[in-house]
Amino acid sequence: MVEIFAALVGSGVTIAAMGVGGGIKGNNANRETVTRLTVAVENIAEKLEELHVDIKADRREMFSRLNGLEQRVTKLEVKV
Repeated sequence: MVEIFAALVGSGVTIAAMGVGGGIKGNNANRETVTRLTVAVENIAEKLEELHVDIKADRREMFSRLNGLEQRVTKLEVKV
């Protein structure tokens, strides 16, 4: 009877120790995952900011060219 009780207590302690160890490993894994995701989001934000700057520059160039073409067409329409 004492042996059964000792085995149950021993297995309970082992299960508890494994649970605590797994929890610590899980916390470390979660922390690493959050860190990686944070870095990835920051990287995406930087890339989007670069893209936004590039798009603004392209629009400026495109509208300046369109403005020049519009002025040329207006001059041609006046002549015709």
